[in-house]
Amino acid sequence: MGTLDGQTAIVTGAGSGLGAATARALAGAGAAVACVDICEDRARQTCEELIAQGGKSMAIGADVSREEQVQAAVDRVLREWGSLGIVVNNAAVDHTVSVEEMRIDQWDQVIDVNLRAPFLFARAAFPHMRERGDGHFVNIASTAATRAWANAAAYHASKWGLVGFGRGLGVEGRPYGIRVTTIIPGGMRTHFFDRFAEQGIPMPQEENLQDPANVAKVILLALEMPKESALQEAIVTPMTETSWP
Repeated sequence: MGTLDGQTAIVTGAGSGLGAATARALAGAGAAVACVDICEDRARQTCEELIAQGGKSMAIGADVSREEQVQAAVDRVLREWGSLGIVVNNAAVDHTVSVEEMRIDQWDQVIDVNLRAPFLFARAAFPHMRERGDGHFVNIASTAATRAWANAAAYHASKWGLVGFGRGLGVEGRPYGIRVTTIIPGGMRTHFFDRFAEQGIPMPQEENLQDPANVAKVILLALEMPKESALQEAIVTPMTETSWP
């Protein structure tokens, strides 16, 4: 038996990177996983992988910054599976430019995907979790929420804000058995850094990045905690990352 047998989950940004690794970890523990990604083909690839390994999954193409698409995703899970106990807000974007150069639409996109989307999923799923007396939101922040560097002001704002949102949501959820965990990962070997090469920005050295599967293990640990306890925040960095908070 898996530790998450009978649980149903939504994982956003599940088409690649940490989202895909998290979907694998949850499915491996017995959860039914709805793989949500703005690229439905990528979501379907992860979904098919989970099913091929004996898991239960569905693929949902959705822009997580859009209220109606978030609500539709939650409604579909509830309609087809009857419950929703876990939401992992992993989807994220960034534009690596200075405040002076950043367009307003770029700023809005970073805030909308990284911070607005977790609010939208919480707003859509909270009533069901409250009624069932159980639920767990896992929000993926970043060490960008503990320190700062140039040309990432929008990303910093979104990730610092996500930590604050998680703390507030945790207080509201506690009376109803709803837990909130914020994961704060350091650098990972994902496509997130692809834009660096496109913009001529030096890439982090491969050995200084961690496998996203390692971070997914911490997410699973948080979900497996006994009901009387909550892993509220966790920082997970590569051993070689020098810029620890």
